[in-house]
Parts: sequence; C-alpha cells; structure tokens
Amino acid sequence: MISTKRARPLCRAWLGAGLALLMPQFVRAHAAPIGTLAAAELPDPPQLAPAVRFWVRVYTRIDTNAGFLHDRRDLAVIYRTLHFTPGSSADERQLIVDRARDRIAEELRQIASGRRPLTPEERRIKALWGPRATPARLREAANDIRFQLGQSNRFRAGLVRSGAWQHAIARALTRAGLPAGLAALPLVESSYDPRAYSKDGAAGLWQFMPSTARRFLTIDRAVDDRLDPFRATEAAAQLLAYNYRILGTWPLAITAYNHGLAGMMRAVAAVGTKNIVTIVRRYHTPMFGFASRNFYVCFLAALEVERHARRYFGVIHELPEEHFREVPMPAYVAIGPLEHVLGVAAAKLHELNPALRPLVWEGALDVPKGYRLRLPAAGPVWTAALLEQRLGPRELFAAQPVPPSYRVHWGDTLSGIAARYGVGVDVLARYNGIQPDAWLRVGERILLPHPSTPPAPPGRLVAAVDKTGGSLSGLQHAVAYDLTRQPMPGRDGGVSRGVDRASRLQTARAAFADGGDVQPVSGAQAKAISPTLAPVGGPRQSADPTNYAVAPNGTIRVAAAESLGYYAQWLDVTAWDLRRINHLRFHQPVRIGQRIRLDFRRVSPLQFEQRRIAYHLALQARYFASHRIEGTEVYLTRSGDSLWGLTQRFPLLPSWLLRQYNPNTDFSVLQPGTRIVIPRIAVVSAGG
Repeated sequence: MISTKRARPLCRAWLGAGLALLMPQFVRAHAAPIGTLAAAELPDPPQLAPAVRFWVRVYTRIDTNAGFLHDRRDLAVIYRTLHFTPGSSADERQLIVDRARDRIAEELRQIASGRRPLTPEERRIKALWGPRATPARLREAANDIRFQLGQSNRFRAGLVRSGAWQHAIARALTRAGLPAGLAALPLVESSYDPRAYSKDGAAGLWQFMPSTARRFLTIDRAVDDRLDPFRATEAAAQLLAYNYRILGTWPLAITAYNHGLAGMMRAVAAVGTKNIVTIVRRYHTPMFGFASRNFYVCFLAALEVERHARRYFGVIHELPEEHFREVPMPAYVAIGPLEHVLGVAAAKLHELNPALRPLVWEGALDVPKGYRLRLPAAGPVWTAALLEQRLGPRELFAAQPVPPSYRVHWGDTLSGIAARYGVGVDVLARYNGIQPDAWLRVGERILLPHPSTPPAPPGRLVAAVDKTGGSLSGLQHAVAYDLTRQPMPGRDGGVSRGVDRASRLQTARAAFADGGDVQPVSGAQAKAISPTLAPVGGPRQSADPTNYAVAPNGTIRVAAAESLGYYAQWLDVTAWDLRRINHLRFHQPVRIGQRIRLDFRRVSPLQFEQRRIAYHLALQARYFASHRIEGTEVYLTRSGDSLWGLTQRFPLLPSWLLRQYNPNTDFSVLQPGTRIVIPRIAVVSAGG
C-alpha cells in the first residue's frame, strides 16, 4: 500500500497505451522496414583522407603534452610539433604556442615576399605546400595557423572505458537498423565517459543538449537520463535515425549531430548538393566553422582507430561489460531505506544508477515512482511487489517532497540568494543543477536547502548583485528572457532594462559561433572546455529542422504555431503594419510556408530571430515537459487527409512536431499514398 502520510497528489506516468489504441492498423502495417537505415554505409571519401589522417595522428601520435601547429584549411600541412614539459601551466604553454605561431607566420610572409634567399627552415615550410606555394596563398596561410592539442591519452582511456557499454550500444544500433560504426561516435563526443559535462550544458556518453534530450529522455530534478549510458544510447539512436531520414546521407546526419539539423539543411540549400566534400569545401558561414567542418572527419578518424586499436595502441584491456538487474519502483522511496532493504551499498547503487541526480543521493528527493532501479546482476531477483512489501507503508510515498524555493527577481544572483538564506553558493548551485556563476532568469524558482540562518532583509540581496557577468549557459538564459519581451521588474515595481540589449545580443552571437575555434593547450584545459575529442564549437545539437533566420530580402517563411500577431510583437509594430506591407486583407490568415515581409524599423533582424527562436524553444520545452518520443511509424495518406486531419487522428501530436518529422512534405497538397513519418508519443509525468 502507499502511505498518505505526506499530503501529495499521486503522479501517474502514462505510457502512451491510449495512443496505440488510436493508431489505425494500417499505420503499423506500412511502417518502414527497420533495417533500411543501415543500407547506406558510412562513406569515407578519398578527398577527405588527408583530414582523416591528421585526426588519426592527433588521436594516436601525441598526447596532451604536445600539439601540432597546422594550417586551418589544409590539414595535410603540419608546420611543427610542439612538446610541453609535463605539469607546465596553461600560460607557459600558451606563450610557447604564440611564439612558434608568430615565427611561422613571419617565415610564410618572408617566403611570399621573395626578397632574399630562403633559409633551410623556410625551404622546408615552402615544400609543405608544394605547387600551391604561391605568394598569395602563403600570405593567406600566415593568418591561418592553428594549434591542435594531442589526444592520444584521452582516446586510449576512452577505448578502455568503452568495454563496459560497447556491446549494449551495438545491440541498440542493430535493433534500430543503424550502421554498427556509429558506436565510434561516443569516442569523439565524450571519450566514452558517461559522466562527462561540457561548458555549454551537454552531458553524458552521447553529449546531449538538454533541449534535444528532453524529446527522448527524462530530465528533471531527480533524474537526468543523459547520464545513463543505456537510455542515452536509445535516444541517440532515435536522433541519428531522425537526422538520416531527413538529410538522406550519413555524413550529413552525423554532422547534424554536432551542427544541428537546421544548420545542415541550410548548408545543403546554400551549396545545392548533399555531397559532404563539396559542403566542407564550399560552405562558409560564421556558424559552420572549424568544429562543424571537421566533425565528420573526426568521426571517421575515430572509427579507423577503434577498428585497428591494436595497431595504434597495442593491447587494450577494456573494462568488463556492465551487467545488472532492474526493478521498477512501486512508489517514491528515499535512497536510505532502499539501501537498507536491498542490502546494496549506496556507492554501488550510485555506480549502477548514474541518472539519479545529487538531490536523490543527498536525501532531498526520492527515487521516483516507475524509475527502473538497477541492481547488481548477482544479487536476488526483486520485483516491484516484493520491494513494496519489504519496504512497508511508512517508506512509500505518492509524490516527491516539495522543498522550499525562491522566485527570482530582476537583479538577483545565485551568490546573493545564497547569502540571503545563509547557504554556500556552491551548495545552492549543486542543489539546483546549475553553475555557481549562472545568470538567473526572472521568474524561475531556485530550490532552497534548509537554511542555516534566517533570510536576510531584501536590501542585502540587491547589494550582492554580481557585476562581472555570468557563465555562457547563463548568458543563453539571459538572452532568451530578454528577447521574449516580458517585463523585467525592478526594485520600484517598474521595468528595468538591465544590460544593453544590442550589446548582449552581440555577445551571445560571438559566444555561439565556433569560427573562433577554442584551442586548449593542456589536458586539463581541454577537459574544462569540453569532453569532446573533436574541435570545440557552439552548442547547436538541435533536432528542430526549421530555419528561423530572416532572408537577405527581409522575409521569412511562416512556421507552425506562428501568426501575424506574434511577428508584430517581436518587431514592436502592429499587425496592421504587417498586413499593409504584405497586401493582406483584415482577418486574412497567414499559411504555413508562406513568405512574409517584415518591418525592421524598431528591431534588427538578429533581435527578431532571437525572439522567434525563444518563443519556439519555450513552446517545445512546455510540450516535452510531459511528452516523450518513443519511436516512429510510417503512415500512408488517404484521399481527404490534411495537416489538421492528421493532428486530429493523432491527438497527442502537435502540428509543429509533425512538420519537424516531415520538413520536406507539402501538407497543403497531400496526395494519396504520401509517406508521412509519425512520431510515437508517450505522455509522462516528471519524477522530480
């Protein structure tokens, strides 16, 4: 039985059984064969071979105490290998890199000038370029010298760790009908570290961003399934299959895992081909920088090294495969009673259940009802009924405890809130799963551990405002909030503009562009920046294929869930202004896919784009707070089908999500027999 000692509402997790009953039989009967996605292998174009060889050398020849100075565009040109003293500081290493880079740049300019006979070193550098060593190209090369830190020690450690999960990953890829070689992707993303975090908020073996992960996984106060290698693998298989269905080639689908689906669709449209070689060579935008351009060749290099690990590293003693049993939780239960009843130490439970967040292990939250708790494989066989019987009614609860919280106001910082409630800022940050220097969004709730001292007067909170800014993840929150045009309450109850909006937008765009290409000079620095073995880029792993950008002629295409009223709000104009310049009659609706001209008298195109994206992020976040995608079906349209009719037939499926899974389908003129991919939706409740 479940205790009613705590006055909490009973939270039920709906697993989508109703949806299965609503789906007509012919949908399942015409589902796409599961093995079709593996039919196309992972191509290794010969034109990319020099770049692949470069990354193989990075992964196998030099460790994080060395690095290459090379040409940014032609990775076959490696000027010099730099070796650092183990334990030397990042500043000392950076000075060595800067001096060597400046020296090579001067040598390239001297070769290009032709003013005097070349030194032996200059002749060596010129020979690296061969017949391409024209004065113009060498002058360009002087500004394109890049440093790449070695990764052999990190790669080898990833190979060792991979033994624990590679068999489970292989089985998951086979079930999904995906190429087996995709198992090398975690080597690039996280060095097979399931607890890896990046500075941009990506986490786990597959380095999911939160917004993308919530489509397939649970992320709440109690559970972060990104940190569970097995559940995250199932989600990664879904995302990769989704990318492939829309883009049609594995090089593009894998690059989209890094650059985002919409970004790769823009690249295909701009270049006019799906050929990865052509896109890498000809597609040039600030967002498609060195990291995105090299992501697929990094993957190919990792695949080569993994397949021939003995050749590169000798004998690798991989970790043994992880085995376990699972028991579904019959109710919400604290970790302490579970440890006692199961006879399993908390440390072992923690090892087997990495998705449970710190608040659970600290006792502030319970293990959620329905969570499949992992137990040692060699132990007794537990069932939910047996666990419920052994725990007893005093340890079983219908919902999570509700900790006290604080609602963020304009001007608040985490350090100020911590000071007000007498807790350490690091404790408060860990309790909320954020960084200590994160920017806070007005209106969000900060969970409070039991304060050790009474709250300070509100005036102390204002005095504690941090003037130095926040982290990159916090900057995203600040930009997203600022651009939704919600009022920011000040101390006088009015509206406070805060940081200059244009300045903040410029900072955000610079932070997200990877054209600058962060170049760490030590292993610690590389790990702090990102767990990835690929170059570090901006956080754009997105499953939304919609292009929210403004065209050069000042127009946009109408997306699902948009209206003239929203455009007017984001532009600081009236809907009538937009009707007038688009020759639209009063009450005449806009159609999805229609081109609309915008009025940029009061805001810039960049501001409009940010407001538009913030709206869609919020829309999708609300939906995926209570829904998950559990797979796909293929539906063959019949006479009379329409977008509206399909959303009525599948009531859990919003039109914007249906269009995301079918971005190249014209729903205004559906022909009978058109194949429509239908995401299978499950209704869930948060465990946290």
